[in-house]
Amino acid sequence: MSFVFNLVLVLHLLGMAAIVGGWFVVARSPRIAEPIVWGARAQILTGIILVGLAEAGWSDHKPASAWVGVKLVVALAVVALSEITRAKNKRGESFNPNLVHAVGALAVVNVLVAALWT
Repeated sequence: MSFVFNLVLVLHLLGMAAIVGGWFVVARSPRIAEPIVWGARAQILTGIILVGLAEAGWSDHKPASAWVGVKLVVALAVVALSEITRAKNKRGESFNPNLVHAVGALAVVNVLVAALWT
């Protein structure tokens, strides 16, 4: 069963790579790219699955509730901002380009929380 956990973990990391990589690609001309939005969606879905699998004992690591809560709030902010920006972009409305930077920066914050939380 560790194969399933590791497979979901790889998908989770690919979602993060899509957000951060997409942010670097569009940093000069802030617009939202579809990989950013899909990466944010993948992060939420795979993150919830990973926590469920860890709680079920499929992992050697059991995450702390506070850690999960912080990561979930930041991930929800990333999804919300990317979806709002994408919707405005599709409708042709103007949007604050800093929203795109906020999506990327919050994704990096989530990576830092994942890696540095002790």
